[in-house]
Amino acid sequence: MLKSQELFEEAVSLPVEIRAQLVDKLLRSLHPVQKKIDELWATEAEQRVEEIKSGKVKTIPGDEVFKKIVGG
Repeated sequence: MLKSQELFEEAVSLPVEIRAQLVDKLLRSLHPVQKKIDELWATEAEQRVEEIKSGKVKTIPGDEVFKKIVGG
């Protein structure tokens, strides 16, 4: 079995595309996909986009939001 440092060195020597896939798989192993929650978030996101497109909701530029947060 590889020691953790050897495993790390082996991983960083992989091509970028493979490293990205590895990172994704490792993260998914820490936080398994919860299909129902993902579906609910997707529905919510679509609903919010439609509200913005229709003008039902007014967006606030990020710099204004950060000014309010930091009190500027």
